[in-house]
This record gives sequence, structure tokens and C-alpha cells, in this order.
Amino acid sequence: MTLYDTDFYAWAEQQATLLRSGQLAQADIEHIAEEIESMGRREKRELLSRLAILLMHLLKWQAQPMLRGNSWRATIKVQRRDIARHLADNPSLKPKLPELLADAYGDATLLASRDTGLTETSFPAALIWSFEQIMDDGFWPGADQPAN
Repeated sequence: MTLYDTDFYAWAEQQATLLRSGQLAQADIEHIAEEIESMGRREKRELLSRLAILLMHLLKWQAQPMLRGNSWRATIKVQRRDIARHLADNPSLKPKLPELLADAYGDATLLASRDTGLTETSFPAALIWSFEQIMDDGFWPGADQPAN
């Protein structure tokens, strides 16, 4: 058992000290590389999760116009802002958007079905909106889109 296995925090502090002091030969390079890769996967999962929440609320907005309210509106606006910030911080995720949107849409239909009581087949089988649309502050699906 190594410090990595028994006390991750202490291991991380130790590795940071070693790297900062240039003692690369003593650093646990293999585990450091694993942790960096893991951080990248977390950033990708974070974007996927935010896209799923945004799409779920847009689906609910479209499917249940009588239930539209400030809570849904605020969630949509916040997710748009958070997604934009996340992509600004991680621009290399932009080429992965088609794949992430497809995955997120699958999650969104499941979540929207659960929240609305509608069947999953009540929603389009595939995403019908572009990334630009879902991120557009003026885009509110449905015949009577609000100005704000």
C-alpha cells in the first residue's frame, strides 16, 4: 500500500511539493497522470450533466406550456450561462458537442418523462434543436415563446 492508496490528500500535497521543487524523479508520475486524466473526464461529465438539465427543461417547457414558470425559466437561463462558462474554460470540449448532445438528450428525455408523467416516446427520438438554438437566450420552444 502506498500513500496514494491510504491518504490521497497527503499524497496530493506531497506530489505538488515534489513537482514544484523540480524533484520529478521522486514524483509518482503514473498516478499523477491518472489523476489528470480523471480531471479531464470530470470536466466532460460536468458538461454532459448541464446539457442534460438544460435539454430536460426545454423539453418540459415545450411539452407543458401550462406549467411554465419562473423556476423553469431560471433553470434554463442558469444552465445556458454555466454551459457557456464551462466551454470558455474548456474550449477543447467544443468538438465533442455532437456526441455530448446526443448522450445528454437521451438522459433529458428520461428525466423529462419522469418529471412530466409523459412517456419517453412523447418526445422526439433525437434532438431537433441545434446547439446554437438551445444556447440562444431568445430560444424558448413552443408556439408562444416569451420575450424574457
